[in-house]
Amino acid sequence: MVWLKLCLLSLFAVSQQESTLAHTGEPSPSSTDNLSFPWSRLRLPRYIIPRHYHLLLHPNLTSLSFTGSVQIQIDVQNNTNWVVVHSKGLQISKATILDQNLAHLSDKVLPVLHHPSHEQIGIFSPRVLISGQKYFLYIEFAADFAEGFYGFYKSTYTTTAGETRTLASTHFEPTSARMAFPCFDEPTFKANFSVRIRRTPEYISLSNMPVVKTVELSDGLLEDHFAPSVQMSTYLVAFVVCDFKSVTAKTSSGVQVSIYAAPEKISQAYYALEVGVKMLDFYDEYFNIPYPLPKQDLIAIPDFQSGAMENWGLTTYRETSLLFDPVTSSVSHKLWVTMVIGHELAHQWFGNLVTMEWWNDIWLNEGFARYMEYISVEATYPEFKEYLLNTCFAAVGLDSLNSSRPISSPAENPTQIEEMFDTVSYDKGACVLHMLRHFLTDNVFQTGIVRYLRKYSYRNAQNQDLWDSLTTTCSDEDFIAGNHCYSRGQATKNYLFAGEHLNLTAMMNTWTLQKGVPLVTVTRKGSRLLLRQDRFLRTVMPSDPEWPALQQGYLWHIPLTYKTDASGAVHRHLMMSQTDSIHIGEEVSWVKVNTDMTGYYVVHYADGGWDTITKLLRENHTALSYKDRTHLIHNAIQLVSAGHLPLNQALDLLGYFPRETHTVPLLQGLNYLEAIYHMIEKRDEIAYILQFFRAVIDEQTWSDSGSVSERRLRSEVLSLACHLDDPRCVERARQHFRDWLQSNKTLNLPTDVATTVYSVGAREDDGWASLLDTYKTSLSEAQKDNILFALTCSRDTNKLQRLLELGLEGDVIRSQDLSHVVMFVARNPQGHHLAWDFVKKNWDHLVQKFQLGSPCIRNILISTTGQFSSPKELTEVKLFFESIKEQASQLRATQIALDNLKKNVRWVQRNLGVLRSFLSDQMK
Repeated sequence: MVWLKLCLLSLFAVSQQESTLAHTGEPSPSSTDNLSFPWSRLRLPRYIIPRHYHLLLHPNLTSLSFTGSVQIQIDVQNNTNWVVVHSKGLQISKATILDQNLAHLSDKVLPVLHHPSHEQIGIFSPRVLISGQKYFLYIEFAADFAEGFYGFYKSTYTTTAGETRTLASTHFEPTSARMAFPCFDEPTFKANFSVRIRRTPEYISLSNMPVVKTVELSDGLLEDHFAPSVQMSTYLVAFVVCDFKSVTAKTSSGVQVSIYAAPEKISQAYYALEVGVKMLDFYDEYFNIPYPLPKQDLIAIPDFQSGAMENWGLTTYRETSLLFDPVTSSVSHKLWVTMVIGHELAHQWFGNLVTMEWWNDIWLNEGFARYMEYISVEATYPEFKEYLLNTCFAAVGLDSLNSSRPISSPAENPTQIEEMFDTVSYDKGACVLHMLRHFLTDNVFQTGIVRYLRKYSYRNAQNQDLWDSLTTTCSDEDFIAGNHCYSRGQATKNYLFAGEHLNLTAMMNTWTLQKGVPLVTVTRKGSRLLLRQDRFLRTVMPSDPEWPALQQGYLWHIPLTYKTDASGAVHRHLMMSQTDSIHIGEEVSWVKVNTDMTGYYVVHYADGGWDTITKLLRENHTALSYKDRTHLIHNAIQLVSAGHLPLNQALDLLGYFPRETHTVPLLQGLNYLEAIYHMIEKRDEIAYILQFFRAVIDEQTWSDSGSVSERRLRSEVLSLACHLDDPRCVERARQHFRDWLQSNKTLNLPTDVATTVYSVGAREDDGWASLLDTYKTSLSEAQKDNILFALTCSRDTNKLQRLLELGLEGDVIRSQDLSHVVMFVARNPQGHHLAWDFVKKNWDHLVQKFQLGSPCIRNILISTTGQFSSPKELTEVKLFFESIKEQASQLRATQIALDNLKKNVRWVQRNLGVLRSFLSDQMK
């Protein structure tokens, strides 16, 4: 924008008389008495562009600190005396600027000013840096390894001999590269990176690129020189110094894939190696763009807050997301590893090759990577075919709260940016892409995203760039020749759909620039289907006074699909107004809207429509696909929560379940009934759920036989049955647990039921203690995860309290797992208030450990309050959030927690009596 350019020119006039901030912060190497910080904004000025970083690091794993230097080649685009870069927690010992001939501009060390609240430093040059010239910024720095999981931080693991080993690893996304070296830490400042790392001989070092040479220094240290990287954003830079081992293979195009893990766990790396090679081969072909680096390392870091991170050429993982032990890992864990690797390797194109311009559009990275998980796994491991339905159900769950946000949302400071990594960016982003793919057809969608990736390779992109790529028309010859055929004017006349020309930008803006999910109400009137769209909300009822205001201005362009009994075809209609109608014919007896849930909207069948659906399911449920049946279950339960459908009518819909044989709708129904059970379990009305699934429970074997979906169903069904104290289930689990103990824990339990066996065993004092001992020594992270969950199933509050304290201490239970412990304890009826009291008491410690906007803090807040359903509990949560008002006001998670709790309170008020009557009738 012109006004911004003028503003920058005035701010950075040579005289610097218009400086806007006073000097605040640490002393710099030279006098700064007459200087004030030159920049007032959170985002860096655009007039200096980094081109190439030469980074030298010397981490000391004994002193737990590091020193380093960075020389950054910069291009200056406005005359200035100042260079402003990001730096957080670094001690700057020297800063200087060199000209293009590497001659110093000053014979003195340059003054460095600090602006800690903006995580910036300013370097003052007595000589003016001239527009159009190339310079080199040179800085020497030092710091301790970071506490926690961001920046350049320490991790440890313990060998079977009891020896603690230390390593150092990085996690920079979104704003923590500045904790490891001074840099232009924003995604648009892409540059090349040449990294050197000094180490002692017992360690290895890894970075984004391969080592090209290792130099022996005079003091016995080794210095690894890595090849220069491709152009990339700072948040993708990575380095690790460790003593790990690796296994290696090559893709069909010759890319070297290596899996790194602690030496005693390297035997668990082979499955990830197989997946990594397959996935890279698949993406090479699907995107028709070769993976641009010579290697791809995947490394299991013992201390890691998130699931994984897509650093280009060196993806980092939590151990449970990468390692697979055939003896102790379940089929669900195997699927998880496959999906996570598919996600991170998709990022090598979506995110790394083409990066969002700013964090407000992080969904362009994460939504695509989440969606590509499903596409890649379906193509490479069809037996593991995962279902996007659950991802879309999760998105609807959040998006139907007023505290949701648009997919593309403003985010400026680090806390706001951290909060963008949420269900909306990942899950809703993936579901909107899924809808778009089905709308445009697979071929058009794939061609469009390849065009997008080619045009913006090594660059940054926005929403509009994606829509342009998907609506571009050009010949195959033009495309092969590299012509991108762009014409914004073509956007309104490319796709013929439902007899109308489509404006894809206008359509997709309704999905990405406004929050919420649409509710399509369907009413049958003779030969026509009457349609109405509203915003779907679960916290406000249509009868509430605030309802009209919360509906104001919401309108989506909805690509409707539907099927009827009169035709096997999928019919399409683009709904662009609040009310609409479709001719379906008098002969149609039933209609199912949103076929296979390819669209991101909830459907309500008004005026007896649900009765027709219920009758169809009872008489001939296979007339609908398993996806349609699952979608109907989801919609019915959501509509109950929103006050549009009576609970007994939704439960009637589930009455066909004794004839259901497909695992996906069975699991969906099980999950919702379990959620209802958690709402009422303190009221002892649980027998109906056992009766409901009696046939399914009784047909389960305590083994690892069957298909992937059958094994996952077994795990869920038996877990719930034992949790509900089904006598046959509990006795079988106890016998398995006794056998395991008597074998001195050498017996290999069936992996799909191991968690259930441990959970029943943990009910006894001896069993609980024995499991905790195994947890401390096990080399299998999958087994440790199973045991940790089982330990939190204890009905002894003292044991639950001990687990919370162990998680806070971070020794026996790693800090990375504390949020899981809190969530698991909160899920336990005996632990609801225990977990919440723990959060309130240790709030400051938790924020310090995990950072305010992090997923861990979000999950802790939402999980501990999500079990509450009384007005008294709502008041208590409000009071706590008021006591941390300054922090709570920065967090969307507090509003989500309150919305969830209000929803629960209203659900119980409306439905508890209905539920009791229904269960009483069923049990007669």
